Amino acid sequence: MSIRVLIVDASPVIRQTLTAILTSDPEIEVMGAAADPYIAARRIQKEVPDVIILDVDMPRMDGITFLRKLMAQRPLPVVMCSSMMNGGSQTLMEALDAGAVDVILKPEVGSREFLLESQVRVCDVVKAAAVARVHHSPRSARTHQPKLTADAILPPPTKWISAKTTEKVVLLGASTGGTESLRMVLETLPIDSPGVVIVQHMPEMFTANFARRLDSLCAVTVKEAQSGDAVTQGQVLIAPGNKHLLLQRTGSRYVVEVKEGPLVSRHRPSVDVLFRSAARSAGGNAVGVIMTGMGDDGAQGLLEMRRSGAYTIAEDESTCVVFGMPKEAIARGGAMAVVPLGNIAGEIMRLCR
Repeated sequence: MSIRVLIVDASPVIRQTLTAILTSDPEIEVMGAAADPYIAARRIQKEVPDVIILDVDMPRMDGITFLRKLMAQRPLPVVMCSSMMNGGSQTLMEALDAGAVDVILKPEVGSREFLLESQVRVCDVVKAAAVARVHHSPRSARTHQPKLTADAILPPPTKWISAKTTEKVVLLGASTGGTESLRMVLETLPIDSPGVVIVQHMPEMFTANFARRLDSLCAVTVKEAQSGDAVTQGQVLIAPGNKHLLLQRTGSRYVVEVKEGPLVSRHRPSVDVLFRSAARSAGGNAVGVIMTGMGDDGAQGLLEMRRSGAYTIAEDESTCVVFGMPKEAIARGGAMAVVPLGNIAGEIMRLCR
């Protein structure tokens, strides 16, 4: 049965582009499009969509206000859509706080590769939203792109790493629902926690603001990662949107590298890339955690981490917004422990002490 999507966007061009992207996937049906929230509300009264794609800036009522009204009266999976050019990263953080399942950047006219990657991102986000827990508060030729593994960025680990020569390092991977889940984990970590490196699937130019928000809430320091940043006690590094993030070992310490490259496991940044780099560089010094999200990004990487001597954790189904990535990691044998969200920070500290 198709996933029925309602597009709410002020721009006719964006409505047309999103419709073309979504209808290219046989699992998705665009049930309608609306130019503003009032038109959308009347359409929802007649037919309830499975997912709503909602513009931020619209006439008569802005998207955030409509989202809050919708979540208070009839909670539905909502994906917020905004442009990089309007400084919308702060607004999109407000959207997540108001109950949006995920955020996407408006597709722009560009190269064929850019449009294909936008297609992959938008369709995958809609599919994840359709199965997400929402709380009160075969493919066409155009979409059939090869699904690359972490081999596209770096080779697999070939040997075990000594577990006694450096401090512990924690690697976290998340997707749909991860922004709030990561906040819950990081807020619980004490200032003397081991260094943490995170891949959260999110758009370009959104991660810096996400990091600043977490930094204001947590005892640990949180920042968007830059190449050469050291992984140190009490600091969290978050992969920049649209870039891969790798862990590297330099002597007795760890640093990160921000790297260009193709989509891996349909994502950039990719959890698989980060986890593989940890398997190669950290071995038994690492703790890997895979959290809520759709698909299988990170499942193979977590298995590689486990085989390299790391301790590996998957979030329990009971607390996942979308039990996709952890489920696949568990099925492949990559998770040594399955832990509910509220216990992940405590488990990390227990293992690292």
